[in-house]
Parts: sequence; C-alpha cells; structure tokens
Amino acid sequence: VKLVQTGGGSVQAGGSLRLSCTASGFILNDQGMGWYRQAPGSECELVSTIRSDGTTNYADSVKGRFTISQDNAKNTLYLQLNSLKSEDTAMYYCARTTDGGPPPSSQGTQVTVSS
Repeated sequence: VKLVQTGGGSVQAGGSLRLSCTASGFILNDQGMGWYRQAPGSECELVSTIRSDGTTNYADSVKGRFTISQDNAKNTLYLQLNSLKSEDTAMYYCARTTDGGPPPSSQGTQVTVSS
C-alpha cells in the first residue's frame, strides 16, 4: 500500500490549491478515504472523507471551501482548497479511513497560507 501526494505550496489568503493523492497496492474506490491536516502544535484534524459510495463529509471549518473527489481511472484522490485562510496552514495527509488517520510514515504535503 502506497500513497503519493502532490500539490500544496504557498498561497495568499483567498487563493486556491489542489492536493492529489495517488494510491498503489489497492483500489481507491474500494476504500473510504480521507484528508487530514496537522498544524504545528496542534492535533491531527480530519478535514474531509469520501466513502466508496461517493458520500462526502467535511469538517465545519472547511465546509463550502474545500471539495474532496477522486478519479477512479487514475486511482487518485483530490482535495480542492478554495478561499484559503491563514488558519488552513498545515501539513495535509491522505489516508484510508480504516487506518484511523495518517500512518507515521505518511509523506504529507505542506500548505502555507499567508494573510
């Protein structure tokens, strides 16, 4: 099982980014997947999930601004981040929801929003 993340970076408040997470070793659509984030000094937070039936959920803090999706042909999970705020600054991780969070070896991708 391997998850390779791309995307992220530094943007100004109000900007947008897209995170990608390409899976290998398992079929993405067979699993529930989630995006998590962790800011320095804070606990890991569940940002969004997508179930195998396509049902999505979002943390209240990102609802209406972030969109989770997946491309089954590419076995890739996405997180579109719009209207970014400085408080969205964090390391973002994708993981299977059955793992209960990103494993310690997770790659992560940094999102930095400047105000």
